[in-house]
Amino acid sequence: MGSTDYRFSQLDALEAESIFVFREVAAEFERPCLLFSGGKDSIVMLQLAQKAFWPAPIPFPVMHVDTGQNFAEVLAFRDRRAEELGVQLIVASVPEAIEAGLVVDPPSGMRNRIQTPVLLDAVEKYRFDALFGGARRDEEKARAKERMFSFRDEFGQWDPKNQRPELWSLYNGRVQPGESIRVFPLSNWTELDIWHYIARERIALPDVYFAADRAVVERDGMLYAVNEFIVPTEAETVRTERVRYRTVGDATCTAAVPSAADTVAKVIDEVAATRITERGATRGDDKLSESAMEDRKREGYF
Repeated sequence: MGSTDYRFSQLDALEAESIFVFREVAAEFERPCLLFSGGKDSIVMLQLAQKAFWPAPIPFPVMHVDTGQNFAEVLAFRDRRAEELGVQLIVASVPEAIEAGLVVDPPSGMRNRIQTPVLLDAVEKYRFDALFGGARRDEEKARAKERMFSFRDEFGQWDPKNQRPELWSLYNGRVQPGESIRVFPLSNWTELDIWHYIARERIALPDVYFAADRAVVERDGMLYAVNEFIVPTEAETVRTERVRYRTVGDATCTAAVPSAADTVAKVIDEVAATRITERGATRGDDKLSESAMEDRKREGYF
């Protein structure tokens, strides 16, 4: 009899770990939810959730905290993917929260900070006790402090000093009423792992992730696409550049990068050569202060 090769590739090991985490949460918690924006990390996370429970449907809803300033292509992809999988899509709307007086539109126009109370309001409304997020430890230094199961108190707040040990992949999901756990199945993945997995699984993505000629303006050394949310001032020059997006969020604070990578293979080559993290290169909201992300996470941000 021939021998069987049981060796796992790096992607196999990461996939198996993430699937284990999804199943563990489904077994331990009463009302989990997957945070899904239509960005590449949440798309991969949804693919892993589908694999974790196949051939049964995904046993929890997906939710997007929508600032009202997202890329149209990403929102269309979000709606289409949720419909394809037959999952319940919950949209927690920041514009509706502004209209209701829950939050105030900031003078800067960047709504990322006011996503937090909208998220926490939705968590309370739907009584979610676990929320899957697509954060990775290589994205940003505050996210590198996260555990796989990130404990949040009854106010939805995160204290990096009050987290639980995770020895031997044993996860403590015990929560009291009002408390919750943020779960990060992609914690041990890198940006390059994400793209290799997208290539292997032939996962579709919104077009913004691939290079194209786009009208942009330069602000604080970053290139922002001209659209309904980014309106050039009289002092700014609009020019056409071949760019793509490494990460996708609110259009007012997500910049593009110069790129000729118009296929997944070319993106992989580009990401392998870069030494700047995706958020470090493209997110204006992370540049407000050294601790911008950590401050938002302490308030309840994902």
